[in-house]
Amino acid sequence: MIFADPTHTATTDTASLAPLAARMRPTTLEQFVGQSHLLALGKSLRVAVEQGMPHSLVFWGPPGVGKTTLAKIIAARAQCHCIELSAVMAGVKDIRAAVAEAEDIARLRHLNTVVFIDEIHRFSKSQQDSLLAPIESGSIILFGATTENPSFELNNALLSRLRVYVMRSIETDDLVALLHNALTDRDRGLGLRPLDIAPEVLQLMAKAADGDARRCLSILQIAADLATTVEGREVISREVIDEVLQGHANRFDKGGDMFYDQISALHKAVRGTDPDAALYWFCRMIDGGCDPLYIARRVIRMASEDIGNADPRSLTLALNAADAYDRLGSPEGELALAQAIVYLACAPKSNAVYVAYKAAMADARSSGSLEVPIHLRNAPTKLMKELGHGADYRYAHDKHHAYAAGENYLPDALKGRRYYQPVDRGLESKIKEKLAFLRQL
Repeated sequence: MIFADPTHTATTDTASLAPLAARMRPTTLEQFVGQSHLLALGKSLRVAVEQGMPHSLVFWGPPGVGKTTLAKIIAARAQCHCIELSAVMAGVKDIRAAVAEAEDIARLRHLNTVVFIDEIHRFSKSQQDSLLAPIESGSIILFGATTENPSFELNNALLSRLRVYVMRSIETDDLVALLHNALTDRDRGLGLRPLDIAPEVLQLMAKAADGDARRCLSILQIAADLATTVEGREVISREVIDEVLQGHANRFDKGGDMFYDQISALHKAVRGTDPDAALYWFCRMIDGGCDPLYIARRVIRMASEDIGNADPRSLTLALNAADAYDRLGSPEGELALAQAIVYLACAPKSNAVYVAYKAAMADARSSGSLEVPIHLRNAPTKLMKELGHGADYRYAHDKHHAYAAGENYLPDALKGRRYYQPVDRGLESKIKEKLAFLRQL
């Protein structure tokens, strides 16, 4: 498959020297790729754009899905004056200057002003608060873009004035279409070069971009620079793409929402007894650059929280896996973690200890400083013995079944409280039988 129009005359303006992703940035909704859940006909955002009635909003999504581009398209479509700020560089002074400019534009040109703030999650609370009054008064329409969860990064007062639109990773088919556009566009793309690319190679590039349009076009640009000449044709072969993608890692935002979503998926796959899904999420995190020792700590937690005494060996294996990784490092130690994850996923499940611990902690925090029953108190001195400390205590080892039937070991106010309720799985089924037998005595 050859992409080019060799009869078109090349130009050498400054724009042609810009990165391909910058040159191919859409300027209209018709050129925009992806986000059909927001921009399909009849969707609320599409209707607002077509009616020229933009509202304050924040686009939340991973890098390279078109947050900045869509904000600019909407502002231009609504014929709004647009002021761009970056939260990395701007401060309250810049916000005030933007508001003043917006008020001048409204008075002199009768235009609304969109203030677009990229990386808005980086604004401090005071910087976010400075936006409240101008939004409320209508002096500005705020467009924000963020890769972080607005629920955590934007204060409630600002968030209540914005509508949040979630932008998704771009589908592979849409990225293939984007590559076609870049390869055939003679003014902005690579349409001047007779590049020969097989459909399966285009598909490989789109998949490697991992939903990121900017990365997709960057891969194409690098591949075009490395294209080999075969019988007078420039060819982007599978070998060229393999070279471009050396060391490529899937998208993984350390400490961001994607990070916590993936560790959540791993934990829930283990809890749900799905070793295959657990292994997949483990590998996704490792491939994305996650610290294996972080995963090891979470695996140890899983052993206690979700398996507990149904199979106490799980905790030992999880600790051994963490120790093995600590000794061996990567990649050898990762296999030990994988072994522990598969074992935990297949093990019988019980959260009885976890539930009991939370219930006991709730009582400990809410019941005040309840006294230790006198028969359980230590009596290392003559005075303490005279006060009755330890009196009437029955030594369990001297009793039948090593069990002092009827003895109370809780504060009097909590007598009879039951926290630990073993389940009918794994070793806990035996523990449950034993406790039931002893409590009948």
